[in-house]
Amino acid sequence: MLDEEVFQDQEEQDLFEHLRLVVDKGQSLLRLDKFLMHRIENASRNRIQNAVEAGSVLVNEKPIKSSYKVKPGDVISVVLPHPPRDTEVYPENIPLDIVYEDDDLLVVNKPAGMVVHPGYNNYTGTLVNGLVYHFQQLPQLPGNEGRPGLVHRIDKDTSGLLLISKNERSMAYLAKQFFDHTIARKYIALAWGDISEDGTVTGYIGRSLRDRKIMDVYDDESKGKWSVTHYKVLERFGYVTLIECQLETGRTHQIRAHMKHIGHPLFNDATYGGDKILKGTVFSKYRQFVDNCFAIITRQALHALSLGFKHPSKKEFIHFESELPADFQAVIKKWRNYITVNKAE
Repeated sequence: MLDEEVFQDQEEQDLFEHLRLVVDKGQSLLRLDKFLMHRIENASRNRIQNAVEAGSVLVNEKPIKSSYKVKPGDVISVVLPHPPRDTEVYPENIPLDIVYEDDDLLVVNKPAGMVVHPGYNNYTGTLVNGLVYHFQQLPQLPGNEGRPGLVHRIDKDTSGLLLISKNERSMAYLAKQFFDHTIARKYIALAWGDISEDGTVTGYIGRSLRDRKIMDVYDDESKGKWSVTHYKVLERFGYVTLIECQLETGRTHQIRAHMKHIGHPLFNDATYGGDKILKGTVFSKYRQFVDNCFAIITRQALHALSLGFKHPSKKEFIHFESELPADFQAVIKKWRNYITVNKAE
């Protein structure tokens, strides 16, 4: 149960698997899709064929057709979305802010406070419960299994854009883009400290040795997965800085762990130590001001601002952007006013 608890609230969990198979010496000639059906658990022939069509299956490092006959010594690499859980998800009439929808996918603007997927202590009221309700009147699409597919996730208390797949073909196509790091994603964050210039944070992200509920950044590749975040300064408020973060990789809690790693935890991020005064004066007036800010934005100041990707059917790059939610806008305005007033005094 611990894994459920740790990773239910997550920044971006890898929702697909990367397999490398070497065909046995004694293997007789067999169609690629049939071969993989026997090698990959819970993988239907349709699911594999969609993955092949999306370019997610390579034989000897080259894209191949489902009809290819595998032979001894072939090296097959596969990127597939993880199969959905066997647990039933109940539809709930939850209002959803759908930014875009077509036959293949939809883009949802998730509010802060909403869990993405049912799991430990969160079996109802999640985004997926709402999506199942939204889609229950739609015709059954091949591989859709009555529910939309998560291509990626964002934390419960992070707001912003999420990409949802509506059929297995688009799931494979979009998952491959996430695996190849070709999805364009930008976040807006408010971080503690006066960040002087733009920069990049890299390292291997893995579970903290002190607290398994949080992530740490390591230099040792055996302790985590490689991660890259580029950040750009948008506005400085002296004690906090508004930044834009662009993800190259999508690891669990990536931005939150990276900013803490360089000494700039996100504002009011309780998990990573940002829910107390880390920069500023000792005066009671300032302490009261920060407490008032915490009361305005009662979660980490992080918003998934934009998403860009190649459409699975149109094969065109499309881009979506969302507005900052009211709590985020309000706390920025409050910091602007504070800096203006204190400069004038």
